[in-house]
Amino acid sequence: MKLTKLEHAALIVELSGSKLYIDPGSFTTALTDTAGAVAVVITHEHADHWTPEQLHRIVEINSDLRIFAPAGAARAIAAFDADLDVTTVQADDTAIVEPFYLRFFGATHAVIHESLPVIDNVGVLVNDELYYAGDAFTIPEGVAVGTLAVPAAAPWMKISEAMDYIFAIKPRRSFSTHEMLLSRAGKDLSNVRFQNVTELGGGEFFALEPGDSIDL
Repeated sequence: MKLTKLEHAALIVELSGSKLYIDPGSFTTALTDTAGAVAVVITHEHADHWTPEQLHRIVEINSDLRIFAPAGAARAIAAFDADLDVTTVQADDTAIVEPFYLRFFGATHAVIHESLPVIDNVGVLVNDELYYAGDAFTIPEGVAVGTLAVPAAAPWMKISEAMDYIFAIKPRRSFSTHEMLLSRAGKDLSNVRFQNVTELGGGEFFALEPGDSIDL
């Protein structure tokens, strides 16, 4: 299984010629070469995790595409295009879209501020290997996470929380995501911190840049 990190929160997972897209949003360069996509997972409705334009770049050349999203994001997608078929998911749901097995965790986005509403958010575990929680620090209880996507910067978090999150899960591998709010110096700093705590837990950290891939 091949993982490719795009800008910010977007990921592509490839296996046996099929692609799974996760969170193709506004901070990610316009998607190209989306042929072979079988599914898209959108963790929540914020624009940095999905846009109508990015979604349509996948949908328009993949007629049998499955789209998975929590209730809030599903409503947002329907408001843009009611013809898109979205499967609403929540914690403990599972789905099979060959060759991908998806498990969903969590319920809500992390709190940004008491003045802002708390929206729906789900994390996704792909083939019992890659886990990405969206905009939350949801720990998938009872799961030995192989590869963990770790948010590096957001209005709802501080780096110590991300470090605690890594150490609580103790993945075999980790890498940074959700980092487009950071300067180059900020990215380097968070990478060092994440590497340290990943290695303390017995894992290996990968300082992936947009466009980089690793085999899982």
